[in-house]
Amino acid sequence: PKPLLPVHDKPLIAWHLERLAQAGITEVVINHAWLGQQIVDSLGSGQAFGVNIAYSAESPALETAGGIAHALPLLGEQPFLVINGDIWCDWPLSQAQEMAHRLSAGDRLAELVLVDNPPHHPEGDFYLQASGVVLDHPSGPEPQTRLTFAGIGVYHPDLFGTLDPNRPAALAPLLRQGMRQAQIRGQHHVGQWLDVGTPERLAALAGLLA
Repeated sequence: PKPLLPVHDKPLIAWHLERLAQAGITEVVINHAWLGQQIVDSLGSGQAFGVNIAYSAESPALETAGGIAHALPLLGEQPFLVINGDIWCDWPLSQAQEMAHRLSAGDRLAELVLVDNPPHHPEGDFYLQASGVVLDHPSGPEPQTRLTFAGIGVYHPDLFGTLDPNRPAALAPLLRQGMRQAQIRGQHHVGQWLDVGTPERLAALAGLLA
């Protein structure tokens, strides 16, 4: 599985776990499907990385939103941070705590991290307003640019409350539904981000970290 691909003799997902521990986020849930037992065997309890890992197994794979809904009993009733296992990003994970507090205090359902569009995804995903509201379509007279969703977000469990926890479901339709109610916020991260989707991008990440 891609999260176990080695980058400088360390699995890609280990970089996430170590950065989470450094940010004081130590309770981790990993959902897995294809070759998932390899992830369990490699990471174990998470003690070696300074975290405690619980696993949410999927059979069959439930996609992003379905996997989150399936894992909700492990995630609890408070907002939580989600990171795609096949990316690398230097966004400061300590900001997740503030985002979670904002979700708890208001009517927002999610806060997303957005990045500049990479060459392999030049059309982007969503529009970010100056107010921080994320939209699927531009709004207002000012020029706006579509940005790419980084695969990092903090979510309120209510976003997934209508899903069957045992059926596949994509995340984007849920986010777009929330956008229509102005319940999705975001921030533009201008640092480093890579979607490790090809051998070439894996090599690029190795070069970046070197």
